[in-house]
Amino acid sequence: MVQIALETQRTPRQIEQFCQDILPQVSRTFALSIRFLPGNLGKAVLCGYLLARIADTIEDDPLASIQAKTHLLEEFLHCFDDPVLADRYAQLATGVSGEQAHLKLVHNTDQVFALYRSLTPQSQKTLRHWLFEMIRGMQKFVALYPKGLRVQTLEEYKEYCYYVAGTVGFLLTDLWYEHSPSVDEELYLKLRKTCAEFGEALQTVNILKDIAWDAREENAIYIPEASLREEGSSQAQLLNADYLQQNHRAIQSLVKLAWTDLELATQYLEAIPKSAVAIRLFCILPLIFAYATLRDITETDAMLREGGNVKISRAEVKSLILFAPLTVVSNHSIRWLVDRVRTHPFLLGKPAT
Repeated sequence: MVQIALETQRTPRQIEQFCQDILPQVSRTFALSIRFLPGNLGKAVLCGYLLARIADTIEDDPLASIQAKTHLLEEFLHCFDDPVLADRYAQLATGVSGEQAHLKLVHNTDQVFALYRSLTPQSQKTLRHWLFEMIRGMQKFVALYPKGLRVQTLEEYKEYCYYVAGTVGFLLTDLWYEHSPSVDEELYLKLRKTCAEFGEALQTVNILKDIAWDAREENAIYIPEASLREEGSSQAQLLNADYLQQNHRAIQSLVKLAWTDLELATQYLEAIPKSAVAIRLFCILPLIFAYATLRDITETDAMLREGGNVKISRAEVKSLILFAPLTVVSNHSIRWLVDRVRTHPFLLGKPAT
């Protein structure tokens, strides 16, 4: 008797479960936020984030050549329209290097695209459009800096942030419009005016807190060369202790940009109707974490020292996880928390000092 081996197909539930399980391994903050989004909206945002993370892992590979990165990113784009290629994409990406959890995600690209194909047609269209925009930008910068990203000017920095983070703001806003009855066309058009800054603010804070790590581990320097030279330093001296004061002055343009974008991000959150409570809950934690982190960035130079970075304390993280969601029913409460966090660590049970 001939026995035929049948490939075990994963069920839609198993696919979605994998995506939910891998999320906290590649982004703890995002995993905390997405739990608030219901049904098809939550599934679309989850899928969009994981697809962006796969592309980001390829872009950030410190060992791959420009040709390898460009090829893998191009093939990744084809996966949106070619399920067969999507199912075997992991085979093409076996040589990608990076953090273990991120590599696990890349090696399961087929499951993320399976989740993508289960989304509504409009959600698929939204993800495809904005992820194409993001990845085309990534390809542009990979080609510009084949030996490692070295941003030259503040304008170039803003362009890079638009591609990797501003696009996410647009993607999310398009999903709000599709899935939330509270977001009508008038509000949708209003939200689009500040949605890019919502994403870009979070990106700039992440870049500022990880300056040393990005330079050493990912061979990427985002602090503009022009800003450093204006202060008597350069990207070659970014982590040189002898140039610490000059480098610290040079990052102030990005600190100022982050504060400005965080204010616009707060206005974005305030514009979302209180009836769209799930979306407000999704937005509040990354926003308030960014305020707390930027506050600490302004009070230290650790991110400019070898092996240094900036992290808000676990006690503050826990306090904000517990308290911040309670503020989303009131713009006044959100503003109170923002004003509180931007000047002092927020610790439940302890008065401000």
